[in-house]
Amino acid sequence: MNKRRHTFTFEGGEQLTTIGVTFFVSYSYYLHVDATYRCWESIKTKTSRVSTINSSRQHHRAWLERVGQMGDANLSKNHLGLDGVKVKAMARAILEVLARPDAQSIGASLSPEST
Repeated sequence: MNKRRHTFTFEGGEQLTTIGVTFFVSYSYYLHVDATYRCWESIKTKTSRVSTINSSRQHHRAWLERVGQMGDANLSKNHLGLDGVKVKAMARAILEVLARPDAQSIGASLSPEST
């Protein structure tokens, strides 16, 4: 049986699929809301995922908005131990921070090695 990889069909969806929605939200939460939140660091492929995040900045706000429309059950399928409700709440918190006039652009250049 040849199992095909699910990819999101919206703009930048291939990149988000590569990163993983929950990892993206978790890392973005660390960058923009709570610098002590480091749940994402447990992922062995974090360096390549962060690299993809940094090269896809133009899609980040749209991705965060789409998280709110995703199913809780699918968002709960992750290696970070987060449930869908928590992932959605984190995405909303990030968007709130980014809506502030003094907010830095999402995807600020931080790498796991510099923390």
